[in-house]
Amino acid sequence: MTPRPPRWKFAVVVWLAIYPLVTLFFGVFGGQIMAIHPLPLRTLVITLVLVPLMVFGLIPLLQKLLRNWLSK
Repeated sequence: MTPRPPRWKFAVVVWLAIYPLVTLFFGVFGGQIMAIHPLPLRTLVITLVLVPLMVFGLIPLLQKLLRNWLSK
């Protein structure tokens, strides 16, 4: 079993996944489309889309790509 990376390294991986996704999401949908909806609805939509993309897509991919750095 591989030892867990330090928390700060995992935090970097999470940030590397979140930042581009949120930027892309707001770039595509953040203008007039999302602005007309109430904040709780916008937050719900954003989290419903981004959390699965992160958990099942970007985080595993980044962990694989950065496995050497994470294990040091």
